[in-house]
Amino acid sequence: MTDIPIPRSPVELTAEWLSSVLADSVGLTPNIASVAVGPIGTGQTAATYRLSVTYGDPAPELDRTFVVKLASQDPAVRDRVALGCRSEVAFYETIAATVRIPLPTCYYSAIADEGARFVLLLSDLAPSTQGDQIAGCTPKAARSAVVALAGLHGPRWCDPEWSAVTGIVMSKPDDSSARGLGEITRIAIDKLLGALGSRLTPACRDVLDSFPESVADWLLLKPDRFSILHGDYRLDNIMFSPDEDQVHIVDWQTTAVGLPARDLSYFVATSLSPVQRREQEHALVEAYHTALLAEGVAGYGIDSCFEDYRIGLLQAPMIAALGWAFSAATDRGDEMMITMVERASTAINELETLPLIGRLADA
Repeated sequence: MTDIPIPRSPVELTAEWLSSVLADSVGLTPNIASVAVGPIGTGQTAATYRLSVTYGDPAPELDRTFVVKLASQDPAVRDRVALGCRSEVAFYETIAATVRIPLPTCYYSAIADEGARFVLLLSDLAPSTQGDQIAGCTPKAARSAVVALAGLHGPRWCDPEWSAVTGIVMSKPDDSSARGLGEITRIAIDKLLGALGSRLTPACRDVLDSFPESVADWLLLKPDRFSILHGDYRLDNIMFSPDEDQVHIVDWQTTAVGLPARDLSYFVATSLSPVQRREQEHALVEAYHTALLAEGVAGYGIDSCFEDYRIGLLQAPMIAALGWAFSAATDRGDEMMITMVERASTAINELETLPLIGRLADA
């Protein structure tokens, strides 16, 4: 690792800093005349910026725009999500090259102070655009996203090395870690219901109030079927090409090891309205399953995949609540949270997820 400083704020994203980073990562020291810095997104758990670069003569064959991700500018948020920052850097440094899910190019990464300071220099994916969690997506976009997901799970399906991997948020759970996450989820849900409960339907409140008691049993189901998970696989973390045929996946702060279909369930349940989900979920599960088989996964039938999809639906309220409870509050964040948990709770009820988990846990 070089001694290039890790920027603490966008003010430090200078031409000199970028020149040093590119010299380290691509072996070329460009003549950078200027760098314009602009924010991307709302910065609830990290701070992301687009760098627009003007090169001097002779202009190098390098990107004119880059994306830089730094630790949150809010000290309280920065401390709470330091583990996630370590996870994201570890993903790009040790895992990304071993899977086939489409990603931005990572030119440079560095981390210090146990995750309180970090930097990622990534390719700018324009003209691709970020999905909109509140608006939802088209059937074509949803299919592109679930097919791409197989490129994360399939290449290292049930890889025994996942039991020893370090630097990710949650390894394959044991009884103690599963019970602990259930307790943390209960705290997050109580906070969520206290702040936003009056804006939720009674059916949604009932699901949110009851599901934390099943989290530990849920995490321990199907222990022989596992892979790396994105953990927060939803529209806001997916970049779509203008024709929606291609996607790139970003924001790897919630990587974990567990039942692969948790990512699939989370995406489908939170990215589509209940009407759209009912119409499309079987086709989307089948598209994911077909893509898994193409990645070399064997001995995994479509019926097992759909049951895993039903089981995995608890990922949606759990991650949504944890993300909301431990990130900076925004008006859009609240609206997004309400939309996600309403959609997810409807799916959980309609697909009888909680009774299914209970039966499997007692078997």
